[in-house]
Amino acid sequence: MIGKTERYVAITGGVGGAKLCLGLAHNLNAEQATFVVNIGDDFEHLGLHISPDLDTLTYTLAGVSNPELGWGRQGETWNCITALAEIGGDDWFNLGDKDLAIHLRRTEMLKSGLTLTEVTEKLTRSFSIEHKVLPVSDDRVRTIAHTEIGSLDFQHYFVREKCVPPVRGFDFEGCARAQLTSQVQAAFGDPDLAGIIICPSNPFVSIDPMLAIPSLVGALRKSQVPVVAITPIVGGEAVKGPTAKIMKELDIPVTALAVAEHYSGLIDGFIVDQQDSVLTKGISKLGIETIVAQTVMVTLPDRVKLAGETIEFLRRLRRGRQYRKCGQ
Repeated sequence: MIGKTERYVAITGGVGGAKLCLGLAHNLNAEQATFVVNIGDDFEHLGLHISPDLDTLTYTLAGVSNPELGWGRQGETWNCITALAEIGGDDWFNLGDKDLAIHLRRTEMLKSGLTLTEVTEKLTRSFSIEHKVLPVSDDRVRTIAHTEIGSLDFQHYFVREKCVPPVRGFDFEGCARAQLTSQVQAAFGDPDLAGIIICPSNPFVSIDPMLAIPSLVGALRKSQVPVVAITPIVGGEAVKGPTAKIMKELDIPVTALAVAEHYSGLIDGFIVDQQDSVLTKGISKLGIETIVAQTVMVTLPDRVKLAGETIEFLRRLRRGRQYRKCGQ
């Protein structure tokens, strides 16, 4: 049984991260789990402020996400974007009619002077979400993909170009100056914090934009609780999205071991899929405790089970004191 005073922070972005967060929400009540979300994907389009990772998590936690597409809302229609294309408008970013509502409301509230954190709280409450969904920063952070056809804003690379141009690297504009919000700082500084989870999101475009914020890395290094990451790579393939393609183009082996190496120095534990159990010895040599689990989350029970195993792993690490004690 999970103690009522145990609290956890999950660092997340994208569809894979949202799946695990849903599982965590079924294991932990609203006081026990906080979700810190990537904003590097955010961009301005058609005059609207769009926050794809915040919206994916919001729709997932609210139970209204589109299971067929993996993004957007269920029961969606596309009348507005279709009509826009008919009159020569920009239709490469396929906004659904229901989805437009959240972008319109967010933009309206931001223009009124509210912060992205305040706007996100109001939006998640309107979806009856009780868990805290926090943008990592209220400052402007943008992911830039350097590709063979030039440097592209992330959504231009990811959606307009469909991840086709080979990438040579990524930059995260604004991260060096960005600050964690007071709410995120409070979550990491909570005396009842029991563990930190890096979700099975794309390490390079969903997690790295947050790790590029110096104060977030500082919070992780100073934390007195274990940090565990879950692999987004299973059997040499990405569970979802372009992670494997990006790794190949950056000359990084497409393995869970390579992901663990990417996070080495920040994490104390790593969860690999059953298909990759042979990699546990190599990961352990990095000084990272490793367990094997079913990390491919097809159903809700899959998500709940993996989340529960992640929490238990953190508790075991904490009991064994098998995590760094920085500054001591």
